[in-house]
Amino acid sequence: MGNKNKTISFRVNEDAFETLREIAEERDISLSAVFRDYVDTLVAHDGQVQVVPDHELEGMGAEETESFPPKVQVPKSFVREHERLELEADHLREQLEEHKRYVNYLREQLEDEEEEVIQLEDLDGEADEPSFRLG
Repeated sequence: MGNKNKTISFRVNEDAFETLREIAEERDISLSAVFRDYVDTLVAHDGQVQVVPDHELEGMGAEETESFPPKVQVPKSFVREHERLELEADHLREQLEEHKRYVNYLREQLEDEEEEVIQLEDLDGEADEPSFRLG
């Protein structure tokens, strides 16, 4: 699957728009680039982004900046299980693709056969051949 760009549209009040335009001018980039940077940062940090003016960021203590974004310790067993499940999912995807190729191969074989199919109903109507009875 390719990466396709999508458009996001929303409204802001006039003051916010002017502020955003000033930010774009300060950084010498387009207004849309400001939003792209914000969205990229938001995605990179799983939605845990806090917008803080530069002058407030410089005044923050070390303990405040370390707490954001939050960090979580994950047990190694969880990581190993996740990796195992990823490998299993890859294996199942490979098996599914192999199965699809085999089904397509069988369909092609069926289409390529030029053998006539005889329906049993058609055989019942023919009187030229002698009939036999088991009993």
